[in-house]
Amino acid sequence: MGESRSSSEDICSEKEWVFYRDRVDWQDITPIEQDDGPEPYVQIAYSDRFKDVYNYFRAVLKSGEKSARVLELTEDALELNPANYTVWYCRREVLKSLNVDLKDELRYCRQMIEEHPKNYQIWQHRRVLIEWINDPGTELRFIEVILAADQKNYHAWQHRQWVLQAFNLWENELDFVERLLEDDIRNNSAWNQRFYVVSHSEGWPEAVSRREVKFSLDKIGLVMRNESAWNYLRGVLENVQDEQLKNELRSEVKEFCFQHIKKGQDSPYLLGFMVELLQQELESNVGNSSEALTTVESLCSQLSGQCDKIRKNYWNYVSTNIKRKYA
Repeated sequence: MGESRSSSEDICSEKEWVFYRDRVDWQDITPIEQDDGPEPYVQIAYSDRFKDVYNYFRAVLKSGEKSARVLELTEDALELNPANYTVWYCRREVLKSLNVDLKDELRYCRQMIEEHPKNYQIWQHRRVLIEWINDPGTELRFIEVILAADQKNYHAWQHRQWVLQAFNLWENELDFVERLLEDDIRNNSAWNQRFYVVSHSEGWPEAVSRREVKFSLDKIGLVMRNESAWNYLRGVLENVQDEQLKNELRSEVKEFCFQHIKKGQDSPYLLGFMVELLQQELESNVGNSSEALTTVESLCSQLSGQCDKIRKNYWNYVSTNIKRKYA
């Protein structure tokens, strides 16, 4: 099993395929055809091979047979439809019954993921295998390889987060995330992963909060129009538990924004964040409310008229709403 993907993998064409109904070692099984009802409205045009494989799969599923030939049958079934949850479930039941070497199964699963990297059922199968083995091995490296092909593969990220949490492998994850951000500072998935790692491994005490605010501002300083970094900064500030520290960090960020606006930076994320900070000051009754209102009106006017025209109505609404509420 570890060396051969399935009995269908080496078949080049439908003509060379040996149907299960013609195989001597399957003559004891009566296939069960799919029941689409007496008058199906839109009958799916399955290939002869598909119908043959799944007719026999239904038969062994009904009989409850768990054997090496059923394991081979599930490979053929998954070759035809790798998203079939029932086949994957049956395969796991057979694996448990046969007590096979799960490392071979992990290799098979890896090949399937490489072919179908966004198939939820395959990732779920791999997770169960890792749970059974209770050893992450080189799983993080494997996921890194998959992510290299597609940094936004949600299933790979979800699996990685599970591995980190299940086996407490947080130690080097921030280094991994930083490498991704060095390659692409706008990698939203990497920013999301950083937030997940910090939240689950360290939480948001003062030292961590200060570190992450500085990290965010440093990255924003490199690319001002990076929405991912601004969103990360917003998340950090929202998670600071101590109100005094939160206000101090907001003031630090406000000064950062003010200095860049003063230099002529017109990033809509920069201006919008400044509006948020000023609105929070007004809500907390901190600072000069008259000056804050004037600045908010000016920033919203710049956003609606120049920097973020596509959301003109939104910024006009924000400006009007803040003036109505705090003037």
